[in-house]
Amino acid sequence: MNPDHRITDKRELTAWLESGSRPESEWRIGTEHEKFGFCTESFQPLPYAGERGIRAMLEGLSRQFEWEIISEDDQPIALKKDDCSITLEPGGQLELSGGLLDNLHQTCNEVNTHLAEVRAVAEPLGIGFIGMGFHPTARREDIEWMPKARYVIMRNYMPKVGQLGHDMMKRTCTVQVNLDFSSEADMVAKFRASLALQPIATALFANSPFVEGKPSGFLSYRSQVWNDTDPDRTGMLPWVFESGMGFERYVDWMLDVPMYFVRRQGRYIDTAGQSFRDFLAGRLPGLEGEFPTLADWEDHLTTAFPEVRLKRFLEMRGADGGPWRRLCALPAFWVGLLYDADSLAECLEISKNWTLEERQKLREDVARHGLKAKIGTRSVRDLARQLLTTARRGLARRARLNGAGDHEAGFLNSLEEIVDRGTTPAEVKLAAYETRWKGDINQLFREFAY
Repeated sequence: MNPDHRITDKRELTAWLESGSRPESEWRIGTEHEKFGFCTESFQPLPYAGERGIRAMLEGLSRQFEWEIISEDDQPIALKKDDCSITLEPGGQLELSGGLLDNLHQTCNEVNTHLAEVRAVAEPLGIGFIGMGFHPTARREDIEWMPKARYVIMRNYMPKVGQLGHDMMKRTCTVQVNLDFSSEADMVAKFRASLALQPIATALFANSPFVEGKPSGFLSYRSQVWNDTDPDRTGMLPWVFESGMGFERYVDWMLDVPMYFVRRQGRYIDTAGQSFRDFLAGRLPGLEGEFPTLADWEDHLTTAFPEVRLKRFLEMRGADGGPWRRLCALPAFWVGLLYDADSLAECLEISKNWTLEERQKLREDVARHGLKAKIGTRSVRDLARQLLTTARRGLARRARLNGAGDHEAGFLNSLEEIVDRGTTPAEVKLAAYETRWKGDINQLFREFAY
């Protein structure tokens, strides 16, 4: 369907989502990851402009590695090459949105290549990058807003609906994986399994224990931030587990998620808080008589932030950013669980009797307690161990081999080490902070930069 196609019927929106269904032979893996830039001398966040800034990074990547610059008002805000992009989050977090790949060996190569290119540009500039779920030292006011018009609209609206929306925008980083489905029934099964089990991934990847240089009391403060950002567009979506769940049910929810903006002639029109249902009926204030395009609908889908998000694929969104090994481990975890029929069935069996209240409590508890959180009588550590065994078997059955004859399950090793140790990455950093770092938070940047 053409992006400029005008839409007047909800059924077109449902059909567009359903058109993402594809046979198993065409299922792909898309990985996205964000990271914080900092000055290697001061450990301060990067400004946008200047010799040691985000703009210099984008221009350097374009110049040295032939990325195409995407600008807004003559200011570089993104890069594009082939089917990959590098974009800026509101606080200057650098995000790679990778290509649609067949296997995790390719994902690993993509991550390696990207981080090598970033280092090649960053090091001569005195810039470093680190993967964490929440910025460990910076205050909100220490971080510049990036020059993107949509972020102006979002930051003006956020304080009306939550206390931590600006923290989400400026001070969080994540790694996520985007996966396919074959049909509506397959989408629903994967949505329910991944949504119920998302807190297990949050615990395994918990990597944000510090706020403004001090322990916060949380292991994943990034996850906690999402609890007070905007309840209209975040959370665990309890209706996904109800009868009648399908593409149309998700469309109905999105029609009631308040809008942020509409783009026209390259400009953003502020429609924050208004109804996409009114837009669909030609009654959007300020644009009366005008109907949304498919591009408007695609934009609107990007303004919802639940723990699992549906577009024409599913996005698993519950993990903190982290080091290279865990950037590859996150897609390995979910591919092993969701791209194998036996593994998916086991995931659904594990979570089938969890109540709405139990799922919500688990999501809240893992932010503070990580692997020590419980659902019923089972600890998250125990569940994680079972799920990693399931994922390993699923990846072995996929039998995607590299040149050495290894299948993809080796990418789970870093997560299995976490479970065997019984402590999250956040707890490892807290222990170092309290002992050998002697309270010097800057050691975090020295030891964990990419």
